[in-house]
Amino acid sequence: MYTLLLILIPIVSGFIIWTAPQALSRKIALISSLVSIAMSAFVLSQFHPDGGVQFSIDEPWVRMLGIRFHIGMDGISMLMVLLSNILMPFIILSTAHDQYKESHLLYGLMMIMQGAMNGVFVSMDMFLYYIFWELALIPAYFLVLWWGKGEARKITFKFFIYTLFGSLFMLVAIIWLSLQSHTPTTDIAAVYRLQIPADVQGYIFFAFMLAYAIKIPVFPFHTWQPSTYTAAPSPATMLLSGVMLKMGLYSIIRWVIPVVPQAVEQYDTLIMVLAAIGVLYASAIAWMQKDIKTLFAYSSIAHVGLITAGILTVSASGLQGSMLQMFAHGINAVALFYVAQILFRHYDTHSIYSMGGIRNQAPLFAGLFLVVMLASVALPLTNAFPGEFMLLNAVFQMHPWLCLLAGSGVILGAVYMFGAYKHVMLGEATGKSTSFPEVKGIDKYALIVIMLLIFAFGLFPQAITHITEHSVQEIILQFQNKISATTINS
Repeated sequence: MYTLLLILIPIVSGFIIWTAPQALSRKIALISSLVSIAMSAFVLSQFHPDGGVQFSIDEPWVRMLGIRFHIGMDGISMLMVLLSNILMPFIILSTAHDQYKESHLLYGLMMIMQGAMNGVFVSMDMFLYYIFWELALIPAYFLVLWWGKGEARKITFKFFIYTLFGSLFMLVAIIWLSLQSHTPTTDIAAVYRLQIPADVQGYIFFAFMLAYAIKIPVFPFHTWQPSTYTAAPSPATMLLSGVMLKMGLYSIIRWVIPVVPQAVEQYDTLIMVLAAIGVLYASAIAWMQKDIKTLFAYSSIAHVGLITAGILTVSASGLQGSMLQMFAHGINAVALFYVAQILFRHYDTHSIYSMGGIRNQAPLFAGLFLVVMLASVALPLTNAFPGEFMLLNAVFQMHPWLCLLAGSGVILGAVYMFGAYKHVMLGEATGKSTSFPEVKGIDKYALIVIMLLIFAFGLFPQAITHITEHSVQEIILQFQNKISATTINS
């Protein structure tokens, strides 16, 4: 029941917001997000990391097709739901000083999107998972279309077509998998038991990976992301970068590695090469950016490229590092776009060269931005360092030359982030910079809490690895057993 509540609380809240007075929409959304955090904390207190899938509901849904309403949480799901629910209050608080037309629709769509993303993370039936996957896309589409800036209509159409195109291939693969048992089923246990011929696994692998490579995104399927992140309203960008892209990374671990292990073993280097190229490419493009929001978007591509490469190593270091880094990236991405929104409110532009000298006017804001920036470049003691170290170690153990390529993002990340900070915060204040207000109120306390989270998970990464360790080992064991069985049979 707890798992179902984590889906229903935001979705029901979203519909309530649509019907409530517009002036109350933000308050209801914030209350709902805080209730979701409280529920997540309670569930975590009852969760046993070595207990497998817990808090399950497993009921027949569409009997003819073998589809079940099966939801539950293991350690990996638990962490992703925690991330989603922890970030939501910050995303809502970031809008406290902004005015949006039809704000009740905005907040309602945000809450429905949160519930759908939670559904993706807890679904233990492949078809149910697909429904939540597509459901999360619909609010995202309208958030960018209705409240986006610039060529929002054109950008949204590209975003929608890209993601829908990949999802259709995934749907075909799900249907094929459902028909391989004696009776049609899409339940996770049955799908994991399938012995898929080696020559077919490649087709299934690429059908799934196309959808995930677009969602993450992985080079060269990334072209929708920077323009979408830049055009989208700030809360939508935070949802897309903080949580939604994690759906793709999570899904590789949940649905690709255990189901088509031979294909993973055959094509892992290809995907890792693309991911590493993406790290270098996105870092180089970020270095040249003059728009701070677009810079942060390309920075996101670079970070998730390394996570993707680490996941494909199918090692304890790679998978645990990806868990740490997904959690850290979610917090840091939301913080960066929060900072970008504060800057936009004053300058009415994201142009880096229109800013400068803010440190003299707002030293606290400059300090908080510095902490977030240092976390994004994985400074030791910040939340991104443990995961990035483990990911680089995992990639190095498998392909040292790929580690060199992917690791270039660490150096280039420092170059473009320090460069952006210098232009925005340092120097003499001129023009609008002379009247830049010090951060205060909601923005101040939200960024301080984010700073505390950055240091807390940087100093105590075992708080995350403890939750996910057993589930990661189960995924690796499933992978290794299938590979070993194939080797023996051949």
